Amino acid sequence: MSDSENSTAAVLDLVSPDMIEVDRVIAQRLDSGVPLVGEVAKYIISAGGKRLRPVLLLLTCGALGFKGTQRHNLAAVVEFIHTATLLHDDVVDESTLRRGRPTANERFGNPASVLVGDFLYSRAFQMMVDAQSMRVMQILADATNVIAEGEVLQLMNMHDASLDEDGYLKVIRSKTAKLFEASARLGAVLANSPVEIEQACADYGQALGTAFQVIDDVLDYDGNAAEMGKNLGDDLREGKATLPLILAMQRGDAAQRQTVREAIETGSVDRLSDIVTIVRTTGALEATRDAAAAEAQRAINAAMQLPDNPYRNAMLVLASQLLNRRT
Repeated sequence: MSDSENSTAAVLDLVSPDMIEVDRVIAQRLDSGVPLVGEVAKYIISAGGKRLRPVLLLLTCGALGFKGTQRHNLAAVVEFIHTATLLHDDVVDESTLRRGRPTANERFGNPASVLVGDFLYSRAFQMMVDAQSMRVMQILADATNVIAEGEVLQLMNMHDASLDEDGYLKVIRSKTAKLFEASARLGAVLANSPVEIEQACADYGQALGTAFQVIDDVLDYDGNAAEMGKNLGDDLREGKATLPLILAMQRGDAAQRQTVREAIETGSVDRLSDIVTIVRTTGALEATRDAAAAEAQRAINAAMQLPDNPYRNAMLVLASQLLNRRT
């Protein structure tokens, strides 16, 4: 691949004509007779971001040669499902900042955020019926259910300093990676691909989504608040035992383990600077980056099973560039 191809920006450029059509579908299907519904939904959807889930669906469709209009409809569906999870997440986490501006719950209040999240879920299910495919319905219904289970599992794990790496991965593969997995799988289903190609796409999506979340958790201790558009230490404040903290407790001495454990159990960020130092000096941050790199490589291996074309190459770029993300 040339240098011009080897960037996330080039990946987004490749699908930009399709994303214009996806945006048109989104705008059309956000239309509601209740003004507040459209206002809240447009507020969060217009906040920016790379929209990786619809991009992923479009890339897999491109790699497998599917050009039907259902790719735009289902790309909008996965964006609606993702947006609904963000609305509910921010209420549960009591978040105040997302992508550098107030969260919807901060701007409009918790009741509006929850109810508009419900609207987006139900609108997504209306739209997936348009595909007239039980397989599409099954994939998205299963994904939505698994995401909800992941949310509850994360809630149960709050302030639990005994959470291990397997428990952590179970949460993020349910809560975050599942919609990546479904998005990539849908492209293969729309293209009527053989089962092994469908599984390769699903594996790619799951690995990419896992790496994405692991890097996100790294940035909570190694990021820049202005770049990230959220408050550093938010995960700790919510009592989340993410991989950098889990590995820091495994690698640190007794005093360091106690400091991290108390912070998770109390949700206190009073010693955030100390914890950042512990995460770095124990090598936990680098080990977490290595874990993300392993997932990115798993995604690359899966994508290599697809036909060699610009869309497949863009999928490889997405996985390799993920490790450099700062937002």
